[in-house]
Amino acid sequence: MAERALVVGCGVSGLTSAIALAEAGFQVTIWTRDLPPRTTSNVAGAIWYPYKVEPLERVAAWARRTYVALAEIAREPRSGVRLERGVELLPPGLGERGAEFRAAAPDLRELAPHLVPPHFERGFEFSAPVCEMPLYLAYLLERFERAGGSLQQRTLASLDEALAAAPLVVNCVGLAARELLGDPHMRPIRGQVVRVERGAVERFLLDDYDPRGVTYVIPRSNDCVLGGTTEEGREDLTPDEGDTRAILARCRELAPGLDEARVLSVAVGLRPGRTEVRLEGERRGGSRLIHNYGHGGAGVTLSWGCARDVVALARNLGASVQ
Repeated sequence: MAERALVVGCGVSGLTSAIALAEAGFQVTIWTRDLPPRTTSNVAGAIWYPYKVEPLERVAAWARRTYVALAEIAREPRSGVRLERGVELLPPGLGERGAEFRAAAPDLRELAPHLVPPHFERGFEFSAPVCEMPLYLAYLLERFERAGGSLQQRTLASLDEALAAAPLVVNCVGLAARELLGDPHMRPIRGQVVRVERGAVERFLLDDYDPRGVTYVIPRSNDCVLGGTTEEGREDLTPDEGDTRAILARCRELAPGLDEARVLSVAVGLRPGRTEVRLEGERRGGSRLIHNYGHGGAGVTLSWGCARDVVALARNLGASVQ
C-alpha cells in the first residue's frame, strides 16, 4: 500500500513537490490556505533564472535540474511553458557573475561587443523557460490530480495538525513559515510587475543590476510582463503608481518596442525571502517532516530540482535524518 504524504502549501514549490511524490508512488494530499490563482506564485514573471536566493552551490544544481524539467514540459502545448530566446545584460565589473546558471542553457553564447547596448559591459544570449503562471499552475494541478493526488483547502494554526494526520509531511508554506515555525530568517520581498501588450518585443531582456531597480522584460504568448521591485520588509500589496511609472521607464529604455504598448494590469506579490533555502528533513515524534521553503525570487527556477530532493529525502528519512 502506498505511503501517505501530506504537502502543506499550494504554490509552485508545493505543487511540484506533491507531483514528484505522487509520481514516485506516494499517496499525496495537499493542504492549502489559498488555491491558485490566489497564491504568490500566480503573480510571478516566472522566467527561469535564479534571483535573490542562496546558497549558491545548491541553487545552481537545483536550477540546472529544473531547466531540464521545464524544457521537457514546454513540449506540451497546454502547459503554459515555452522556451524563449533572450539576453542577460551585465554592467562593468561583474566578471563571471551568473556563469554557473547560464551554463544550464545548451545554446548559450556571449554577444559580440558591438551588439552590447551602451552602459553594459557584457551580454549573454540563451534560451530559457518562461511560464505563464495562470496556465502553468492549472497544468500542475491537473498533473497532480492525474497522478492520484487530492487537495483540501484549510488553514493551519500549527504544523502539528499536519504531523498528526500523516506519517510524512512536506512543509512548503513559503512566507507563512514565520508564523507556523517562528522562522526568524524569513522576510517578505515585495515585487511589483506591470503587464502590457506584447508590442514589438521578440525576446526577453534581463538586467538584475540596474541601481534604480531590477529590470526585466518577459514577452509571453499574448502579453509582456515588466518588472520590477525588490523591497525587503515591505508587505503592502497595493500597487504603487510611482513604481509602475519607474518600471515602465526602465523597461522602455531596454526595449523601445514597448513605447506604445498599453498597460493591461499591475500586480504585487511577496517573495518568500530567506537567508538561504531551507530544504532538509527531521523527525517530529512518529512523523517525518521535510522543509522546502525560502526560495526568494526563484520559486519556479528551483522548483523541480528541489522537488526531486524532497522525494529523495522522503525515501531516506526512514533510515536516517538528512
